[in-house]
Amino acid sequence: MSTLNELNLQYNGLGLSEALIRLRAQFDGRIVFSTSLGLEDQAITDAIFRNDLAIEVFTLDTGRNFPETYATLDETRRKYGKTISAYYPQTEVIQSYVNRNGINAMYDSLALRKECCHIRKIEPLKRALRGAQLWITGLRAAQSSYRAANMSLFEDDTHFGLLKFNPILSWSGEKLWAYIRQYEVPYNALHEQGFPSIGCAPCTRAIAAGEDERAGRWWWEQNSGAQECGLHFKDGQLERRKVA
Repeated sequence: MSTLNELNLQYNGLGLSEALIRLRAQFDGRIVFSTSLGLEDQAITDAIFRNDLAIEVFTLDTGRNFPETYATLDETRRKYGKTISAYYPQTEVIQSYVNRNGINAMYDSLALRKECCHIRKIEPLKRALRGAQLWITGLRAAQSSYRAANMSLFEDDTHFGLLKFNPILSWSGEKLWAYIRQYEVPYNALHEQGFPSIGCAPCTRAIAAGEDERAGRWWWEQNSGAQECGLHFKDGQLERRKVA
């Protein structure tokens, strides 16, 4: 098995389809791709489905998504005729959280927002990743200073215990849109309404000119640190952010 440094060198500069085809041939275990149905993930979904690759595609349905996000999911399933599996929060756990704290408790404190993210996203993700050898994501360095400083093509994700691959990490927004248009990939209508990054509806707003792409995520806590839910923090960083 190649080291992380060797993998990063081997895949550096490869096109998206070329990288995914090579990845599927190189790794014999279960490979999964998590899609939030945003622009980045739609490009990767297209490359997986168009090349008919044996890579499982799944999404985390938090129960608080925009209607436009669900419309994108349906349109994508229709276009490619492929399965996108949905993982949901545990009913009893989310009921307990809402009954104790209120439906929009994420606005009340950073701790309650992080707890909500854990229940709706991190715990379902753990179930989706169980038994996988490699996890593909749509992260891009241009999305935030945190991602630019802390992420590489291949990473050893010790938080979830598997190898992670970020095939479009170096892509610019212009390159991403060019791909979407070239292959006529379905995309969320909110992207044309000032939403470059789309998460749960209560936690996402449109951004203003000059703001970071993820400035619209959890905008009311801009001074709390990186705008992340915990899915992509390196081991230990999530806890440090909680007490920052």
